[in-house]
Amino acid sequence: MVYLAFIAIVIGGTWKTFTKAGEPGWAAIIPIYNVYVMLKIGGNEWWWLLVMLVPLVNIYAAYVMFKGVAEAFGNGLGFTLGLWFLGFIFWPLLGFGDYQYQGTPA
Repeated sequence: MVYLAFIAIVIGGTWKTFTKAGEPGWAAIIPIYNVYVMLKIGGNEWWWLLVMLVPLVNIYAAYVMFKGVAEAFGNGLGFTLGLWFLGFIFWPLLGFGDYQYQGTPA
């Protein structure tokens, strides 16, 4: 039950984050499409989704994706690493917290 509560909180946080960025919230529960939406929020090109399929290179691609999302909400490296490694804490923080979407990073 605790695990299901964590999953619900993470999905809710991701849903709210997508909504804040002007994307459909339901995209948070669709596999692969949610990665595409995260790339879009972060200002990355669609082809990064293909890079995610390449072993070892996908580690860098995931960093780029989370970095883009963090910067789109005005956060830096610490938040990027938090989204990546402690997503069950940082996605709800981003979605339910006071963070405002500032547009795609330059």
